[in-house]
Amino acid sequence: MANITAKTSSNTFYKARCEAAAHNEQLCSREGAADIISVERGRLYRIESGIANPYPEEVHMMADLYHAPELRNYYCTEMCPLGCEMQKVSLEGFDRISIRVFSALKKLKGTGELLLEIAEDGIVSEDEKPDMYKILKNLEELQAVTQNMKVWVKKNLTR
Repeated sequence: MANITAKTSSNTFYKARCEAAAHNEQLCSREGAADIISVERGRLYRIESGIANPYPEEVHMMADLYHAPELRNYYCTEMCPLGCEMQKVSLEGFDRISIRVFSALKKLKGTGELLLEIAEDGIVSEDEKPDMYKILKNLEELQAVTQNMKVWVKKNLTR
């Protein structure tokens, strides 16, 4: 893969194709990948160079072909204006993700009871708002680690 600029070499879609090339020789070239994905070679170049954003269906095809489910999350969190508040996935090992799952679940202990206390009267009073923000933070942490585990499973247990 010659003539690669620094901008291209750091591109997430380019890196995913390069990693996938270890398992599929046809992906060693942009031409081969473009043929399989059914996009023009120039379009794939523009995506891998950061000149153009891929369309969602292109991201799905690349994620499946490259066996890189993290591309979907990357697209949604970095490129799609609707997904800017989604949890970003960080590719970690199974052991790190497992520890984060247990930590998030431990923080959730008592969250249900606290939520019931707040919801009991049907309103969130001023003195209950800090507890609601704490509940929200814990749920967001669980959501993030769940998303990480989901991507890890798709990447490592399905092939």
